[in-house]
Amino acid sequence: MAARGARRLLGSLWIALLLGQPDLAGAARSSSQSPAGSTVRTFTPFYFLVEPVDTLSVRGAFIILNCSAYCEPSPKIEWKKDGTFLNLVSDDRRQLLPDGSLLINSVVHSKHNKPDEGYYQCVATVESLGTIVSRTAKLTVAGLPRFTSQPESASVYRGNSVILNCEVNADLVPFVRWEQDRQPLFLDDRVFTLPSGALIISNVADGDGGLYRCVIESGGSPKYSDEAELKVLPDPEVPLNLVFLRQPSPLTKVTGQSAVFPCVTAGFPTPVVRWMKNEEELTTEGSEKFLLLAGGSLEISDVTEDDAGTYACIVDNGNETIEAQAELAVQAPPEFLKQPANIYAHESMDIVFECEVTGKPTPTVKWIKNGDMVIPSDYFKIVKEHNLQVLGLVKSDEGFYQCIAENDVGNAQAGAQLIILEHDVAIPTLPPTSLTSATTDHLAPATTGPLPSAPRDVVASLVSTRFIKLTWRTPASDPHGDNLTYMVFYTKEGINRERVENTSRPGEMQVTIQNLMPETVYVFRVVAQNKHGPGESSVPLKVATQPEVQLPGPAPNIRAYANSPISITVTWDTPLSGNGEIQNYKLYYMEKGTDNEQDVDVGGHSYTISGLKKYTEYSFRVVAYNKHGPGVSTQDVVVQTLSDVPSAAPQNLSMEVRNSKSIMIHWQPPPAGTHNGQITGYKIRYRKASRKSEVSESIGGTQLFQLIEGLERGTEYSFRVAALTSNGTGPATDWISAETFESDLDETRVPEVPSSLHVRPLVTSIVVSWTPPENQNIVVRGYAIGYGIGSPHAQTIKVDYKQRYYTIENLDPSSHYVITLKAFNNVGEGIPLYESAVTRPHTVPDPSPMMPPVGVQASILSHDTIRITWADNSLPKNQKITDARYYTVRWKTNIPANTKYKTANTTTLSYLVTSLKPNTLYEFSVMVTKGRRSSTWSMTAHGTTFELVPTSPPKDVTVVSKEGKPRTIIVNWQPPSEANGKITGYIIYYSTDVNAEIHDWVIEPVVGNRLTHQIQELTLDTPYYFKIQARNSKGMGPMSEAVQFRTPKALGSAGKGSRPLDIGPDYKPPMSGSNSPHGSPTSPLDSNMLLVIIVSVGVITIVIVVIVAVFCTRRTTSHQKKKRAACKSVNGSHKYKGNSKDVKPPDLWIHHERLELKPIDKSPDPNPIMTDTPIPRNSQDITPIDNSMDSNIHQRRNSYRGHESEDSMSTLAGRRGMRPKMMMPFDSQPPQQSVRNTPSTDTMQASSSQTCCADHQEPESATASYLANAQEEDSGQSLPTAHVRPSHPLKSFAVPAVPPTGSTYDPALPSTPLLTQQASNHPVHSVKTASIGTLGRTRPPVPVVVPSAPDVQETTRMLEDSESNYEPDELTKEMAHLEGLMKDLNAITTA
Repeated sequence: MAARGARRLLGSLWIALLLGQPDLAGAARSSSQSPAGSTVRTFTPFYFLVEPVDTLSVRGAFIILNCSAYCEPSPKIEWKKDGTFLNLVSDDRRQLLPDGSLLINSVVHSKHNKPDEGYYQCVATVESLGTIVSRTAKLTVAGLPRFTSQPESASVYRGNSVILNCEVNADLVPFVRWEQDRQPLFLDDRVFTLPSGALIISNVADGDGGLYRCVIESGGSPKYSDEAELKVLPDPEVPLNLVFLRQPSPLTKVTGQSAVFPCVTAGFPTPVVRWMKNEEELTTEGSEKFLLLAGGSLEISDVTEDDAGTYACIVDNGNETIEAQAELAVQAPPEFLKQPANIYAHESMDIVFECEVTGKPTPTVKWIKNGDMVIPSDYFKIVKEHNLQVLGLVKSDEGFYQCIAENDVGNAQAGAQLIILEHDVAIPTLPPTSLTSATTDHLAPATTGPLPSAPRDVVASLVSTRFIKLTWRTPASDPHGDNLTYMVFYTKEGINRERVENTSRPGEMQVTIQNLMPETVYVFRVVAQNKHGPGESSVPLKVATQPEVQLPGPAPNIRAYANSPISITVTWDTPLSGNGEIQNYKLYYMEKGTDNEQDVDVGGHSYTISGLKKYTEYSFRVVAYNKHGPGVSTQDVVVQTLSDVPSAAPQNLSMEVRNSKSIMIHWQPPPAGTHNGQITGYKIRYRKASRKSEVSESIGGTQLFQLIEGLERGTEYSFRVAALTSNGTGPATDWISAETFESDLDETRVPEVPSSLHVRPLVTSIVVSWTPPENQNIVVRGYAIGYGIGSPHAQTIKVDYKQRYYTIENLDPSSHYVITLKAFNNVGEGIPLYESAVTRPHTVPDPSPMMPPVGVQASILSHDTIRITWADNSLPKNQKITDARYYTVRWKTNIPANTKYKTANTTTLSYLVTSLKPNTLYEFSVMVTKGRRSSTWSMTAHGTTFELVPTSPPKDVTVVSKEGKPRTIIVNWQPPSEANGKITGYIIYYSTDVNAEIHDWVIEPVVGNRLTHQIQELTLDTPYYFKIQARNSKGMGPMSEAVQFRTPKALGSAGKGSRPLDIGPDYKPPMSGSNSPHGSPTSPLDSNMLLVIIVSVGVITIVIVVIVAVFCTRRTTSHQKKKRAACKSVNGSHKYKGNSKDVKPPDLWIHHERLELKPIDKSPDPNPIMTDTPIPRNSQDITPIDNSMDSNIHQRRNSYRGHESEDSMSTLAGRRGMRPKMMMPFDSQPPQQSVRNTPSTDTMQASSSQTCCADHQEPESATASYLANAQEEDSGQSLPTAHVRPSHPLKSFAVPAVPPTGSTYDPALPSTPLLTQQASNHPVHSVKTASIGTLGRTRPPVPVVVPSAPDVQETTRMLEDSESNYEPDELTKEMAHLEGLMKDLNAITTA
């Protein structure tokens, strides 16, 4: 309810009063009435009329620090010294004057007792109103009078200038005066003093001579300096060089002061002085700002910031010009650009006092409230550098607030008053800008009427670490609430300072409170407001913000200082913020100008880093770590290691003999990085070349040359040079000798021609020798040798004058060179002497071969990449290559045999060979070459690349009809040309619709070592299309192009052969010459052999009829045993189902092998299809799979292995299946429902799909070899499904399974019914259960008992039972007879 009255009368009054203007004092007492009749308190003028200023005093004097404040009632005045209130009641030396000023009698000041010197501040207080403080004034007491330097006697030429020094402390300069002949000296533009106290006399006249002394009068007896006599000399008769007696020096002044740049020179003729500012001519004539004093000094009055810059004094007397310059820096005390303004506010509001200041240096700002420092906190914050923000106002915040700005040259204060109005008093309209956005809304005048009730259901809908979102419902008094606004009051729990946040628009019932503290409990309440004012408050709601992972803040007070030239110590304090104990610190440091930052872990608050570079800048920063991780980094601090003596000698020391008594020495500084400090000079040591001679020493400046004079004639001297820093002398160069001339030779002309020149050519060099010119009286400082092929100007070499021969190197063999020789001195080069020579031919023996690399190894990385590594015994043990050798790697494969080597060069001890063929054996060898030397090839290393999926399809695909079996075809092919690995299997796709989707084709898996396959039970006179796909361990390759084949019309007719789909009608089907797995050739059909084949087929047909008859006669006797075997299979299926997780049972499981089809109801179709065709003889449990990609991988793998095992089962073995328990009638129409299966691969387990029974066993070796082959397949294949459409004239389709342990397969040519198989480039499709129906009519579902794969023991028993159904003798006879017929047929077709 705290703000109900405040919002009721918002914006009803307007009052504007300015603080600090006495002429408005009377007007400020006025008041206004709100509509409710309450009174608005007015602002009270309360300000300083006079404030104390900085004062300089002397010991024993009395001073007054002025202070006067205005207010009604009159304020109480007190004084603070150095921040502490003075007790003036009992003080006999200091007393308070009636106007508030402070009087100090007899200032006390001594070396050890300075009670009066310090900072004073006037404090004015009005009871029940507040307190204000004045600016701070500094009281300085001049010390005891002492002279730093005293005047000295001097002589000066008439018309020149002279300086008499009298240096005293800065606080004593105002008390210094000069006397001439012990009489006060009157100052003017010609005679004036500098700020330091020195006396300058310009344009000296005879009357200026006499005795001078300076006097310090700072209270008590005056202090006199020594007397100095000034003598005035007549004008000199000869010109005198210009010299500076006092150059301008850098100055720093405060705005409003005066600045004097001295420029005092001596010389004859009398010079003229002019000034420049920032390289522009400075006009002093008629200027009020710039005054040119006598003698050339410059005075700048009333300095402003615009006067800052570089001033240059240029002195010219006609004969020479000299120049000196200095900087003027201007400082400015703080000045307010914007002063704080008075503010009206209500409790819980947020306000901002604005304060903008300027100054140089940039002022610092602090805030004072009623005389006390405002300490920043959660509710008092400094924003935008200088402004004061007060959050959640309370009544005690009322009073006077002052902004105090301070820098090195002064301070200033400005204040404003804050008034907290009662709740029933509205803030005047046109609110001041110092109200924040959270408190400036809805200031319209209030009217009388019903107020809203409390908002309902206030909840915190979103709570974070630093903000909370509140929502609520409208008050019960106003269910719609479209015109209501809301105020949200909140505070920390236990804090009575409440803040308010307003909704942004009417009707909004949510607000987000920002800038909260983590893990803190806040109390919220919501007040609704209508046009009549604020209503009731909601029940307080307590909400705790979430905790925040607190990382440490930056470590404060980081400091770094150099201990030595190679070590720096860094110290810091514990971070102020951070949740949890600091675990350690990480100190980062880096050499300035580089980007290689290093770090070190530190447990304490300091660390010394050693091993640094001397006299080098380093930057440092510190990061604190706690349990949450690294905190905020500190700012970088930069420090330089200490200097040291140079660590290297100067470079390129050279000598130049000038004459018989002097030698010029030249050198270069030590190498960069070895100076270890600022080079301050060079020390030159020299001696005679004799051993026991004394060493002389000469110390020069920073110039890089030195002339050594006073030497003896014709004497050899040795010289050495060392660099100097402030720390000492560094190492010296080696001794270098030079000999002075015997006599002072002539060097006014160039030397004469050398007296002789001789050349001796070699293969790649020429030795040149000569004798000096005959005239020895001309200085020769050296010889210049020029040479080149055909011209001597290509290259030039200069040698010392003492040298008499030189070898020219790096020449070409068998080349004609022209050589010239010239003597030279400082005047120039003399006349050249020419010679020519031809270098000898190059006859260099062949270099000896190098050792070949050893330890060549080939590491296979992928299907096309092999890394070759080796070692080189001619390298050091670390095998580091430092010369220009390189290695050549060569490689090849032996397939085909005539493959050429490929080579590549490298400079490292390894090479990555790429673009190789997959699954190919390569051999590698390496040789090394260095210059013209090479090694032999190393020993070879071999490596076989990894396999890759086949990249080409099987080739030469042919399809032929099998003799005597028109519904059986034989597919032949050749392996892919790019198998990229061992072929582990093939998949034959066939369909009657070439445009059908690939997953709708029937698939036949074939093991990888076979190149032919039989497909049985096809429909007569039907076109089929065949594709083949090869597979290796890496996956499936591409499919071959479709090959068409039409089955024969009748039993004795041959097929039409195979041909690709995209060739013309003239194409003849290819004849296959492939052999069957038994070794019998499948010969092409020849028209001459047609009769023989027809006869053979007839014989085979008769034999088959006989076998079928025998089989049918014995079917009844074995019926009961087969039923028992089927029952056992049913029991065995429970185990299989238990192992198949998440697999739904099929709608109908059909073993086609055990179904006997009897057409019960004939179809009206005149052309029934596949009516008499028996169901394929092999059975398989067709496992349904859900219509998603997440099929059971385990089941899919087992199913796929089942297909592989069936590839080698003979048709005869497949025919001996079990009968089903129930006979099922089928129509003559093809099935109307699709049949799908999704086979997969996996390791073979006992729970895998298995055939129900088998008739006979083969040796175990065959089974083992097949299983090993099947396990090589990639288990990660994604398998497509084979889909038999109702329109396909395909007979039937079953899924074979892996035979159980103990059962084997017939290794004859595979003959399997329609299967499904993997295709790597097709997606997995859903699997539907096989069912058989009748076209055009509805049949009830027929229950079928389908045996599942039995256990191993049960299967063995079933096999035994099935074999007992037939007499071995009869079966043996039939088999022998059939084999004989097949041999006869093979012999006939081979012939």
